[in-house]
Amino acid sequence: MSDLSTSIGDVPGIGRPAARALAGSDLYTVGQLAGLDWQQLTQLHGVGPAAGRRLQAELERHGASLRNPPAPEQRQDVVSKGATGKTAPDIVTHATEVDPAQYVAGLDARRSREGAVLLELFGAATGEQATMWGPSMIGFGEVHYRYASGREGDTFQLGFSPRKAELALYGIQGFPRSEELLDRVGKHRRGVGCVWVRSLDSLDLEVLRELIAHAWENGPAPTA
Repeated sequence: MSDLSTSIGDVPGIGRPAARALAGSDLYTVGQLAGLDWQQLTQLHGVGPAAGRRLQAELERHGASLRNPPAPEQRQDVVSKGATGKTAPDIVTHATEVDPAQYVAGLDARRSREGAVLLELFGAATGEQATMWGPSMIGFGEVHYRYASGREGDTFQLGFSPRKAELALYGIQGFPRSEELLDRVGKHRRGVGCVWVRSLDSLDLEVLRELIAHAWENGPAPTA
C-alpha cells in the first residue's frame, strides 16, 4: 500500500513530465508535497491540474494536503449514442446472441403475448432490431454512458423486460413530453430507471407508441 514515502513517479496517473519537474525542485516523495502551495507548483513546466488533483488525492488518503489545492474536476454524467466497447470490468450485463422473439415465445402465455406486442411497438417506433441484454432485458439501439466517477459502459437506448411480476419499460422518461404522455398512457408506476406496468391491458397502446417514439427522437435518456 502506498504511503507518504511513495515516490511521486509511482502515483497512478502521474506522468514523467510532472515527476521530472518536481524532482528538479528536489521533490521526490508524496510526503514532501504536504503543505506546499499548489499555485507555486504550477509554475513548474509539466505540472498541470490533472497531476495536482491526483497528488492531492494521494495526500488526502494519508491525512495531508497541499496548500490552496487544485479544485476538483467538475465532471458530469454523459450518455451518447453508439457503443464504444469501453466497459468497466465488473459490468456483467452485455448484449447476447439470444433471439428476442424466441425468448418471448418461451414465456408464460400472458407475458409471451405482451412481449410480442412490445417487440412490435418498440421496433416500429425506433426502426431498430431487438437485442437481448443479459438474461431478460430486450433493447433497441445502443448508447455509451460515462458517469462522473469515470465508470462507463455500453447499454441499450430503449427497451423492456417482460418480468413475471411486472413489465419494465426502460429509457422513456426525462424528455419534454414524457410526463404528459405518461399521465395519459394508463395505469403504471414510475421508478428511477424505468416505468413498471402490471398489464398491457391497462395501457393505451397508441399513447405508449407515441411515448416510445418521443423518447427515441429525443434520446438518449439522461442518467439518473
